[in-house]
Amino acid sequence: MSRLALINIEQLVPVSGTAPKRGKLMMELNIITNGCVIIEDSIITYVGTMNDLSEDIVLNNNNGVTTKIIDCSGKTVLPGFIDSHTHFVFGGYREQEFKMRLAGESYMDILKAGGGIFSSVNMTRKAEFDELYHVGMNRLNHMLSMGVTTVEGKSGYGLDKDTELKQLKVMQELNKEHVVDIVSTFLGPHSVPSDYKGRGKEYIDFIINEVLPIVLEENLAEFADIFCEKGVFSVEESKYYLLKAKKLGLKCKIHADEIVSLGGSELAVQVGATSADHLLAVSDQGIKDLADSDTIATLLPATAFSLDEPFAKARKMIDSGCSVALASDFNPGSCPTHSIPLIISLSALKMHMTIEEIITALTINGACALNKQNEIGSLEIGKKGDMIILNKPSIDFMAYHLGMNLVEQVIKNGKIVWISK
Repeated sequence: MSRLALINIEQLVPVSGTAPKRGKLMMELNIITNGCVIIEDSIITYVGTMNDLSEDIVLNNNNGVTTKIIDCSGKTVLPGFIDSHTHFVFGGYREQEFKMRLAGESYMDILKAGGGIFSSVNMTRKAEFDELYHVGMNRLNHMLSMGVTTVEGKSGYGLDKDTELKQLKVMQELNKEHVVDIVSTFLGPHSVPSDYKGRGKEYIDFIINEVLPIVLEENLAEFADIFCEKGVFSVEESKYYLLKAKKLGLKCKIHADEIVSLGGSELAVQVGATSADHLLAVSDQGIKDLADSDTIATLLPATAFSLDEPFAKARKMIDSGCSVALASDFNPGSCPTHSIPLIISLSALKMHMTIEEIITALTINGACALNKQNEIGSLEIGKKGDMIILNKPSIDFMAYHLGMNLVEQVIKNGKIVWISK
């Protein structure tokens, strides 16, 4: 049996709970001063104060098992971050398109001209499995260094059977080899491929009939997702696809109301989606529906920043009672970053979230967005020993130090897996 004890923690942030925190409850982190966490065989067995813990429990060997001790004096400990929306397995980059956007061209203009996602589709189709595996491994290493212990990864840069399956199989293999846990999402309907132009419904039927059965048979994804947007897939097409995928056994997510207010948020609630993501253009009705549902509102502030678009109405959503999560949306086009420190800064300064709300959104609510809330997202007895140690004495430094990575150590399943140099 392996045993790890974090002692003398200046500020221990359990977050607590197995249900999404909504509205004012997002402020409740249950912070403990002079705290301690003990992990045995990857599972948390104690969370509390040093005063309530017998020294014998921490220091003595039990049945010949030596406890490894980390003194966290002057430091903060909180759950590992959960990045619940990424597209981290892709081929090539689109740095020239970024220059075009800086010169004034919109994302949709670039897309209509044959760029955008189609550039990434071409490069990902050409990339060999080993190439995608290698770049995926490097990206996971970078995420880990910023405190991410669980990440969601989407396909969607194939728009054909072989490449979509290749992306998912790369993630499946990475999940076996890397310490960061990967939750895979099938995003076959990320866009309408050129050979199906004007025939979105036919493409969806192709996905349902030809690709989804293999995804399910080989256990390649837990979620199905679709880009519900004007000029891409309509609300009706999105509903048709999600209900079919749900009937087959996949949980649902949806790219909703990113560019125009189309009704994707309302649809997410209607079909019982686990999360509705983006929401830059969400309607008041969409916010109300989300607040009255179990669907997580996953906001992606780095994407709004990259596209120079107005940020999602996080303050209004939280004040209305929504359960809000935060994620990076790391992808080669609209958001070429997975920086958790940047997300924290943007959420505080541009979306007017408190640091308590930000932590909740990156931990337990992120876990709920992946249906993993019973395993991760908070520091509680019985949950996985996934946590991070910050080199500062309180959570307030996380927003104060703009864009700076304060992670000193990352612990995954009760083992130290990353230490800052």
